[in-house]
Amino acid sequence: MQTNKHNEFLDRPYARRQWMAQAAAGLLGVHCLPSFEQIASAAPPYALAKQVIMLTMRGAMSHIDTFDPKPGRESQGETKAIQTKTPGIQFGAHLPKLAAMSDDLAIIRSMTTETGDHEQGTYFLRTGYKKINSIQHPAMGSWLLNAMGKISKTLPGNVLVGNGNDHPNAGFLDPKMLPVPIADPAKGLENIKSPAYLSEDNFKRRLTLAGKIDSDFRKKYGGAEMEAYNELYREAVRLMGSTELAAFDINKESEEVRSGYGANKFGQGCLLARRLIKAGVRFVEVEFGGWDMHNQIFTEMPTRAGQLDQAFSYLLSDLKSTGLLKSTIVVLQTEFGRTPKINENTGRDHHPGVFSCVLAGAGIKTGQAYGASDEDGRSVDKDGVSVEDFNTTIAAALGIDIAKEHIAPNGRPFKIGGGGKPLTRLLA
Repeated sequence: MQTNKHNEFLDRPYARRQWMAQAAAGLLGVHCLPSFEQIASAAPPYALAKQVIMLTMRGAMSHIDTFDPKPGRESQGETKAIQTKTPGIQFGAHLPKLAAMSDDLAIIRSMTTETGDHEQGTYFLRTGYKKINSIQHPAMGSWLLNAMGKISKTLPGNVLVGNGNDHPNAGFLDPKMLPVPIADPAKGLENIKSPAYLSEDNFKRRLTLAGKIDSDFRKKYGGAEMEAYNELYREAVRLMGSTELAAFDINKESEEVRSGYGANKFGQGCLLARRLIKAGVRFVEVEFGGWDMHNQIFTEMPTRAGQLDQAFSYLLSDLKSTGLLKSTIVVLQTEFGRTPKINENTGRDHHPGVFSCVLAGAGIKTGQAYGASDEDGRSVDKDGVSVEDFNTTIAAALGIDIAKEHIAPNGRPFKIGGGGKPLTRLLA
C-alpha cells in the first residue's frame, strides 16, 4: 500500500521534479539546479541580433514620469520633462543619461493591454500569452533558447537575475530550457561548487551512487521529460569543473566599472548580464522591482528612475565599447503604465490603457519614438502596440521564424511572441 502511494506521488509531473531536485541536493551536495505580417518563408529577413538582455521593470513603471512626459499638462505632476539628443523627443527629468543616448533607443509610446493585474500582466508580457489554468506558456528566454539553441557548450543558455516570483519558466517546453536563477548578482551562481567536506573522488563516488539508485526510476519514468532533466544535471556537473564559471563573478570587474553600473542590485545585475552575454549566454533577464508607486511617486521616482538611468545607460555604453551591441538586442519592458490622474496619496494607480517600452541594439532602428499616447497619457492616440506585437518584434529582430507553430502537450498550437505582427518600422 505504501508503495502504491509512493508511485502515485511520483506519477505527478511536479512531484517528480521536486523529488529529483531533492535527491540531487542530498546526494551531490548541489543546490543550483532547479517564433510584420505572417511570413511564409522559414528564413525571416531580420536576423541581426543573436543574444538578448531583457530588463523587466516589475510593478508597472510610470510612462509619464519616464519615457512619455506630458509637459504643461496637469497629468505631468512634479516630474519635469527634458529634451533628449533626438529632436522632438523628451524624457522625464530623472533620465538625463538616457536622454543623452536617445539616438541609441527606440521608444514605443503606444503599448496597450487589457489587464491591470501585476501577476497576469507580467505573465502576458513575458510569454506573449494570457495566463490560463489549462497550460503554462514558456517565458521569452525559454522560447528563444528552444528556437536558437545554446551558444556556449558549458554555460546555461537562459539566466534570470532577480527573485523569479511568478516566473513562467520553461512552460510546456523541455525543462532544459529553464532559466538558471541568480538571486543576488553580487553572489553570482551559488552552491555550484562541491562542498568543502567532499573530495573530488568522494564527489565522483556520489555521482556513481546517485546513478545506480536512479536507474530503476529512469526505467519506469523514462521519456523526453526525464531525459531533459538528466541533461540538466549533466550540464550542472560539467559547469562545476569549468573555468567559464568566472563569467558569473562580477567581482572580477574593476571598481570603476562596478560603480559605473551603480551600487545597487539592478546596476550590478546589468553588469552581470553584460558578462554573461560576453561569455556566450543566449538570454539574460534582469528584474527591477519597486515601480508600483501608489504612494508618494514624486518622492520615490528620483531614486528608482535614477538607478535605471545609470545602469541602463552604462550597459548600453559598455555593450557599444565592446562591440556586443552589434549582436545583442536590449529590451526594457513593464507590465502596464500608471494613471495620468494623481491620487490622494500623491501616487499613480494601475493603468493598462497605454504605457511605454524601449528597444535598443542589434536589429532595431533607433533614434525614434514609435506610436503616441494622447495629450494626457491616458490612451493610445496613434499606432497602438499589443503585447503580442511587441514580443513578435523581438523575435523578428532575432531572425526567428515567427510563423512557425509549436504544438503544446494539450495539442494546441502556439507561436513565439504570441502570434502578433512585428513593428517593421522598428526593424533594421
